[in-house]
Amino acid sequence: MRRGALHGRAAVARLLRSRATQRRWFQALVVASTVALVPMSWLWLAAGDRVGTVAGAPAAPVGVVFGAGLFEGKPSPYLAHRLDAAVELYRQEKIQAVLVTGDNSRTEYDEATAMKAYLVEHGVPAGKVVEDYAGFDTWDSCTRAKHIFLVDRAVLVSQTFHARRVLALCQAAGIDSYAVGVDEDPNATWYYGGLREIPGAAKAAFDAVFEPDPTFWGDKEHGIGAALAAPR
Repeated sequence: MRRGALHGRAAVARLLRSRATQRRWFQALVVASTVALVPMSWLWLAAGDRVGTVAGAPAAPVGVVFGAGLFEGKPSPYLAHRLDAAVELYRQEKIQAVLVTGDNSRTEYDEATAMKAYLVEHGVPAGKVVEDYAGFDTWDSCTRAKHIFLVDRAVLVSQTFHARRVLALCQAAGIDSYAVGVDEDPNATWYYGGLREIPGAAKAAFDAVFEPDPTFWGDKEHGIGAALAAPR
């Protein structure tokens, strides 16, 4: 009986330790989920009704298109879809100039030049397109658009899952913004992009609060003013 009682107490102790471990894991999961969801909730609340389609976009002087990767030197399909939306905004005279912002951190990779070439091929005059070669992330693109390219009001173009983040960050940078979200058929890239928004939202909240300097400042650019003055 004594030996059985000892075994019984040991089993109960193991069960209690197991339950305590499960409880700690559950508590950690709740904390992690809360930390992840708060920035995402902020993005949704901050966006309000300022995310929509080309058809619903208000007129603004400038459209800003964010880089989304190249494939053999050409815009990736997602980037091409963003650029197509910018072309349509220009055709409908909802924007008068386009700022393309992307990564040119190495000589063999130049998003902004490829983006401009695509827009020109699809009917936007070259004089209406301005390149930002130092848009290394969304915050860099937004804060440089405001402080280097002197953009005060813009229609932003990205995929739907990214649109609220670009809107929140550009508004934090001081740009009166509306975001066009480009819809995509759900696939592996789409799901990956959506998952990236979880850490992206946390970084966006940090950037909006602390307003860090972009990777590269540089001198003020007056290309947007020239583009707005150029004939259609």
